[in-house]
Amino acid sequence: MSVIRQQDFIDSIEDSLQFISYYHPLDFVKAVEQAYHKEINPAAKDAMAQILINSRMSAHGKRPICQDTGIVTCFVKVGMDVQWDKTDLTVQQMVDEGTRRAYLNPDNPLRASIVSDPAGARKNTKDNTPSVVHIDMVAGDKVEVMIAAKGGGSENKSKMVMLNPSDSIADWVVKTLPTMGAGWCPPGMLGIGIGGTAEKAGVLAKESLMDPVDIQELIERGPENAEEELRLEIYDRVNKLGIGAQGLGGLTTVVDIKIKSQATHAASKPVVMIPNCAATRHAHFTLDGSGPADLKPPRLEDWPELTFEVGENVRRVNVDSLTAEEMQTWKAGDTVLLSGKILTGRDAAHKRIQDYISRGEALPNGVDFKGRFIYYVGPVDAVGDEVVGPAGPTTATRMDKFTDMMLSESGLMGMIGKAERGPATVDSIRKHKAVYLMAVGGAAYLVAKAIKKSKVVAFEDLGMEAIYEFEVEDMPVTVAVDSTGNNVHETGPAIWSAKIADLS
Repeated sequence: MSVIRQQDFIDSIEDSLQFISYYHPLDFVKAVEQAYHKEINPAAKDAMAQILINSRMSAHGKRPICQDTGIVTCFVKVGMDVQWDKTDLTVQQMVDEGTRRAYLNPDNPLRASIVSDPAGARKNTKDNTPSVVHIDMVAGDKVEVMIAAKGGGSENKSKMVMLNPSDSIADWVVKTLPTMGAGWCPPGMLGIGIGGTAEKAGVLAKESLMDPVDIQELIERGPENAEEELRLEIYDRVNKLGIGAQGLGGLTTVVDIKIKSQATHAASKPVVMIPNCAATRHAHFTLDGSGPADLKPPRLEDWPELTFEVGENVRRVNVDSLTAEEMQTWKAGDTVLLSGKILTGRDAAHKRIQDYISRGEALPNGVDFKGRFIYYVGPVDAVGDEVVGPAGPTTATRMDKFTDMMLSESGLMGMIGKAERGPATVDSIRKHKAVYLMAVGGAAYLVAKAIKKSKVVAFEDLGMEAIYEFEVEDMPVTVAVDSTGNNVHETGPAIWSAKIADLS
């Protein structure tokens, strides 16, 4: 029997969440690096370069890889012979205390994204608790923990189906994945849970994402069972879809496929697919009573030394003096380096803007979107001499319901976010001769370095969802939808799936 101190457990949770906020698992870094060297689509290659550069910068600066520092998911396996030194806190309460301390750490504050009353007021809990905890009693005298911080963009793309026993899982994945868009920030991994019951399949899918990236080793040695055969089939077929990094089209959409399964009812075949994004974050540790977890930092030399090289079609643009006529010369796929002042806004800010417009009232403090760009972002709090903390884009699709209003009523000129826009939004962009620009999801610290000044200009009570004014310098973006409605998230994968077929 071993005695585990509650404080050691809490400290280990806190330390691991800080650790994974700025250290990518090295197996994932190496997988993306391999995909980067293989990639032949310049736009996708540039996106992966930004992801890798951002990863190294975050490891060096010990600041979050992504501004969405996630919802905490924790798998705790408690040995039957374990005794706790105190019994005043449950495992859930201990995980929550460690989470609270990690997210409120003044040296590296992490963004609090959790809201209570999800069907009602959706009020931010301010400390990212409660976490999601799965507890299992197992044989032994140790406590094993697998912990992850899962971003909302990838979590929102989770899919579940009840297949017939004879149905093909691979066919369902290949059919479903293109409907998920690029909001899950590929390249990443797909976690697939098979069997059990509907809710168990979801837990299996999430737990599978804790496994190491090892698909290349599997390819080399060959499959030894049906699950490994399925992993290889899905990996091959998904990458042949040509979705590519950030949905821009390319050779690599996934760097691995993970599967966990459990026995199920003879009439059932529950399947859940959960993607992990380019900000994959997880850690594993074991407590045996000898003290808190000892997490070994990776060496910076293990990251590739890359530089972000802009292509020949790069445009340097000052948005403060940009004219509509000049903007209409931009073409989908162009790289643009933005300088000047832009405003920000996410879901909650858009809802309030809509309320003001419906009442015919001006926005507070003279905020005016006419002729301006809006950046869909909720930044991490700044520390030290930072202007702003990591400030990568959020999924633009969530703002689709507000876009026509913003373009027609507020005079907005353009938008910046990540992932694709819906058909109605693309039509509105074309109608208003606006543009949608895409920043790389998973490069939040790199993007923040382009922000030279920052201030809250409206709705301060919304915290990270307030409206900020950023002054940026050479902020890298891609024209995802141009003023004529050309859309790289449609053309890119279509072109590259055809090219991949020709290369095969």
